[in-house]
Amino acid sequence: MSRIAVLPPDIHLAQTGLETLRAMIAGDLPGPPIAYTLNFAITEADFGRVVFTGDPQENARNPQGTVHGGWTATILDSALACAVHSTLAIGERYTSVEMKVSFLRPILVGRTGPLRCEAQVINRGRTLALSDARLVDSAGKVYAHGTETCMIFPKEGPAA
Repeated sequence: MSRIAVLPPDIHLAQTGLETLRAMIAGDLPGPPIAYTLNFAITEADFGRVVFTGDPQENARNPQGTVHGGWTATILDSALACAVHSTLAIGERYTSVEMKVSFLRPILVGRTGPLRCEAQVINRGRTLALSDARLVDSAGKVYAHGTETCMIFPKEGPAA
């Protein structure tokens, strides 16, 4: 299977969210194109918790030479949303509603090193979920923090 691609549109009807994420990690399903473009990937997935790792490259730098906040926001958004994705039952879908990012220190290409973004679901209700994430280096120093609210769409059909 291709390393990157958009997932089949009806994958949510065949697998739980956690099964889909674990299939991506195993290489049985493709990773998303944005992760390839920005050099990060999902590396761990459990119910309500995921980890992404990434190492921004030269193409992620802003005019001042540090890593653009968009790279940081994107890896956070991916981890925050996938933490919620990991809680989905077969047939459920979701979308991001709101996100907040706090940039705590600059990320420097070639000096900061690979980063780890761990996200967990704080609360998962019937229609809304809240997740929290930290972006850290190998020593545990925090570079950014984020939270995200996602809307959950229940399984469609007569049994819903």
